[in-house]
Order: sequence, then structure tokens, then C-alpha cells
Amino acid sequence: MTRILIAEDEERITTFLERGLKTNGYSTMAVHTGFEAVEMARDGEFELLILDLGLPGIDGQQVLRAMRARGETMPVIVLTARDAVEDTVAGFEGGADDYVTKPFRFEELLARIRVRLRDETTAETTVLRVGDVALDMLTRRAHVGDRVVELTAREYALAETFLRHPDQVLSREQLLSHVWGYDFAPESNVVDVYVRYLRRKLGDGVIETVRGMGYRLSPDHRA
Repeated sequence: MTRILIAEDEERITTFLERGLKTNGYSTMAVHTGFEAVEMARDGEFELLILDLGLPGIDGQQVLRAMRARGETMPVIVLTARDAVEDTVAGFEGGADDYVTKPFRFEELLARIRVRLRDETTAETTVLRVGDVALDMLTRRAHVGDRVVELTAREYALAETFLRHPDQVLSREQLLSHVWGYDFAPESNVVDVYVRYLRRKLGDGVIETVRGMGYRLSPDHRA
């Protein structure tokens, strides 16, 4: 199982990241200071580091420089509220592989993680398919049988989440965090609204309601 180290001092964001990454099949460990990050970020232990720049102790830039100086080559995705051009440039010059600013959506971060972890000898899967519903990752269109379905950006993100977890019950909270990000309002009914939108476009039998638990994409649906 791919192991990801999270260096982040905000507990809410750490919890959000760990929940989302574990749901997507990754193993995680979290540290909360720069000193811990320098000690733990070793190629033999983890395949990728998500690094906040504003860590206590020593900041993320120092962590990054220390890692690269001792020869660690794991991909590093910087996650920070600092969005100034000079901060971005400094991050890349220090050895970062990617840069994501807060607030962020989990789907975007997950896509960037997959890119950094991709084995270049293995062809990337560009189409997700469950039953007669397919999602083309390049054109960002859905196909239901021979029918092409246009999706909005949010509908696409929700459809992708379902297709990556077929036959798995996903709670409203999971869907909110995956598609709308960590600043979601738990009491919001936006998930129910967008599930209705997807049902209209993909077919009523595609997404099932599991009473009291959430929603599930049925592999044996009839769209």
C-alpha cells in the first residue's frame, strides 16, 4: 500500500486529508512540526510527502531543503495558504514537485498526488467504467451506453468519486469533503441536490440511496 506522510499543524485539515486518502486506498501518517517532518520524511518509509509551509519549529521550506540535502527523492506536494509568486518560486527552487494553495478541493489534490505517484512504465487509466457508465478523464465527459453526457465541473467531480468507489456506500460527509473541500457545511443538502442532477443525466438506477447512510453506485445498475 502506498504510504503518504502528511506534515500539517491544523488538526481539521489533517483529519480531512487522512480520511480522504484512506478512502482512496492510501496509508497515511501525520506529523505536526517541522522537526518531526525532517525526521520522518525518508524514502524508505514513505512514497510522497504533503508539506505545509507554516509548520512550527522549522518551516516547510527548511524541511524541504533539509530533505533534499540529504538525498531524499520522494515527491513533495506543498500545501499552504501562502499564494505569493515568490513563495511558489521558492518552493519549487527548494525541491517541491507541486504546489497547492489553501483553501483547496480534495479532488484536485488527489489528482496531483496520482500524477506524482504514477509509474511512468504503466499506462495511465484515462477512462473509469462501471456497468454501462463511463467517465472519460481526458474529455471530462460521461458516456451512458452510446450516449454522451455533458457534466458540469461539480457533477464531474461527484461522478468520479462514485466511479472510483463502486458498490461502496459513501456518506454525505464523505462526498462533501471529497467534492466540496474541507470548508463544507455538514448540514448542507447540496449532495442530495447534485445526486438528483446526476440521476437525471446518468439514469435513475445508477446511484442508489442507502437510507440513513448515504449513496452507492451500483455496479449492476440499469441506467
